[in-house]
Formats: sequence, C-alpha cells, structure tokens
Amino acid sequence: MTDKKPPSSWTVLSWMPVVVMAVVAVMDVVAGPGVGFLPLVSLGPAFSGLVGGWRRTAVFGLVALVLCGALGVYDGLFEERRGFTALASVAGVTGVGIAAAVMRSRREAELASVRSIAEVAQRVLLRPVPLTAGPLQAAVSYTSAVAEARIGGDLYEVVASPHGIRVIVGDVQGKGLAAVETAAVVLGAFREAAHDEPDLVGLGERLERSVARELEGEKFVTAILSEIGTRHEAVFLNYGHPAPMVVRHDGAVDFPQPPAYALPLGLGAHGSEGPKPYRVDFAPGEQLLLYTDGVTEARNENGHFYPLDERAHLLKDPDAHRALEALRSDLAQHAGGPPHDDAAMLLLRYHGHGEGKSVPIT
Repeated sequence: MTDKKPPSSWTVLSWMPVVVMAVVAVMDVVAGPGVGFLPLVSLGPAFSGLVGGWRRTAVFGLVALVLCGALGVYDGLFEERRGFTALASVAGVTGVGIAAAVMRSRREAELASVRSIAEVAQRVLLRPVPLTAGPLQAAVSYTSAVAEARIGGDLYEVVASPHGIRVIVGDVQGKGLAAVETAAVVLGAFREAAHDEPDLVGLGERLERSVARELEGEKFVTAILSEIGTRHEAVFLNYGHPAPMVVRHDGAVDFPQPPAYALPLGLGAHGSEGPKPYRVDFAPGEQLLLYTDGVTEARNENGHFYPLDERAHLLKDPDAHRALEALRSDLAQHAGGPPHDDAAMLLLRYHGHGEGKSVPIT
C-alpha cells in the first residue's frame, strides 16, 4: 500500500502563515508606518490554526509577536499606542487560533473513533463473503452513498446450508443509521433461516415475518433470494428487486424476470401474494451478478443510466475480485462522481469445484 499525498489545497494552507507574514513584513517596510500593515501579521497564526495543531499555532504566534515587535521598533510605533495595539491584536488572534486548533483536534479524534466503530460494524453486519462456497466462487463490491461511510442500506450474504448455497442481496428503503439497523434485522433473520428452512419459499416467508415485526409504517426492503444446488440451476425469489444478470458461456447476457412481481419485504401484511420461485439454468463456466438499483440507476452527466448489459465483458478476468473491481471502477467513471445511492454487487461464478470439475470463464 502506498502513502497518499496530501491534497494540494492542504499544502497551500500549511504554507500560508509563512507567506502571509513575509508579505506583510515586506509591505510594512516598503510602505512605512503610516499605512498600518502591522496588525495584519496576526494572519499568520490565524491561518496556522486552520490546518495545524495547537503547538504549531503557538509557534507561529510567537514568531508573529517577535516580528510585530521588531517592525514596531523599526517603525517607531512604540512611542505611541499603535505598537502595543498591534501586539495585542497578534496575541489575541494567536489565543483564538490555539483554541480553534485544540477543538479541531478533538473533533478529528472523535471522527476517527466513529470511523473505527463503523469499520467494526461493517465487519459484523456485512461480513466478507466466502471466497468459495460449494461449486461457486464469490466476490462482492459495496459503495456507500454517504460520504466517508463504510456501510449503508444495501445488504448481501452467502450461506452454505444443508439445502444448497443460499444468497441474498437487498436494498433497504432510506439511508443512514435507520437503514443500517433494518439491514441488520434482515441479515440476522436470513443467516438463521438459511440453515433451518428446507425450501426457498419457507425462507422467504420467515424473512417476511421477521421484517414485518421490526419495521414500522411504510418501510420496506427490496430483496432477491437465490438457492444454488447441484442441478445446474439457480432458484430465485424476487421481492421487488432488480432482476439478476446471468452471463452465459458465450458471453450472452440474460436478465431472468420473475413470473409475477411481488411486494418488497415488509409490505406483505398488505394482503398481497408472496413471490413465486422461478428457476434459471446456471451451469459451470457461467456467472451470476446480483446487484442493487444503485448500479443500474447510476446516471452520467447526460442523464443516461448505467448500461450494465453492455459492460458484462468486464467480468472476463479470471480472478473474480479483479473482474468485479473493473466493473465497479467503470460504474464510478460512468457516474463521474460520488454515487447518489448505495451500490452493492455480488458476483457468483459456477466453477464446479464441488463437483470435481472446473470450467474456465470465457
């Protein structure tokens, strides 16, 4: 891992105290005492307090006091009150700068602590998916819409159960801590039910009950559940979620749709019928991408959505993680900036390791 260079704006600010005091000193000497540049020496410690610690600010404040005193003697300002007024101005600004630097350091320490807690929460909530599960190879990508955040309202999980490899990808309505809490409820219920429920429909019904107990009002979670066994097929339950993308042997792309669309998790109490399971061929050498709408609804500067089907060729890399990273980088380039919604992608490759054979991705 390489060290990151500080931003150029930060570097400029760090040199500003020296530049400002030097400019003020030159201007004061050239213009003479009549112009009144001397109090502007206090800009040195003021700028230092913006980016430096309290010790750095105190050092620049001391330098500014010495410079102010020297220029005051040179200009003969201590024969009147102007020299002492300038010194008081520099001392006052230095004191305020030191206080501001101390407060900023405390806020930065608190922010670092919060980020550390967020990273722990991420490891607990969104655990790394297994590199392999039965005949599958898995890779995951997650980009949060919240600046500096590591987690958000999207969720994913892969569980190797006695009934097959079971997968969920979901998108919680809303953002922030409330969405994270809801995601934790869904993932907790899924991880437990994936081992207990013998069929995918029963797993979905159990998730529906768990979410209905926890959610209030009109909150909901779109989700797609999948079960992959040894019959060279994937079974899906779609709760109002974007259709999965299947990349075939020959590079052809398919987005298998459910026979009928169902309401998201949390809205089943409204009396609608739950989703019907549907089966899709999924054989060794093929790929399955589950994702949230933050991927397909990402817009470029012209307002065009991300063309996921046209980018399927980016998944050709033999390494699943590099392939998914290439797709994520292309998505970020398409959006041209921070995403407006969380974007999660889960890539599953059917290599057939659990069946004693392996088929390369072409």
